[in-house]
Amino acid sequence: MYLSRLFNSLYGPMHEQVAHEMLALNERTKEFGLTLSLEDIQAMIAARSQVLSHHGRVELSFEVTKELILSFSESSFIEQEYYADTLNELQEMFYYLKNETEDQIRDTDLLIKMKNLFEEECEGSIELLRSRLEEFAEKFRSDMLKYESRDEGGED
Repeated sequence: MYLSRLFNSLYGPMHEQVAHEMLALNERTKEFGLTLSLEDIQAMIAARSQVLSHHGRVELSFEVTKELILSFSESSFIEQEYYADTLNELQEMFYYLKNETEDQIRDTDLLIKMKNLFEEECEGSIELLRSRLEEFAEKFRSDMLKYESRDEGGED
C-alpha cells in the first residue's frame, strides 16, 4: 500500500502537464455541453491518486482518465453540474473493477462495458451502475474460479 502511494506521489510535477492535456479535451467535449475547469481537473487528479492508493494500484499514465472523459462526455445522461463528480466516481469504479477482476480484462474492454451499462441498463444512474458492476465482478470471479478448478482437475 505504501509503495503505491510513493509511486503515485512521484508524478506531482507531471500533473501540470496532464492537467493541460485534460483541459485540451474540453475542445472535444464542449460539443456535448460538458467542460472541466482547471480546478475540476486538479480535483480529479487528486481523487485518482487517492483511489489508486486505496486500491494499492500504480498507474503510470492518465490514459484511463482521459478515455473516461472522452467516452462518457457523449452521454445524454450527464449534466455539466455533475460532470466532474460523475467522472470521479467512474474512476473509482474502474479501478475497483480492475482489482476485482484481477486485471484480467483490458482497460478498453472494461471502459466499453461500463459505458454500455451506464447508457443502456442504468440510464445514467451511478448507483445502479455501481450495483451492476459489482454483480459483473462477482460473476467474473465466479467464472474464473470455475475455470481454475476445471484446469486443476486435469479436464480438457
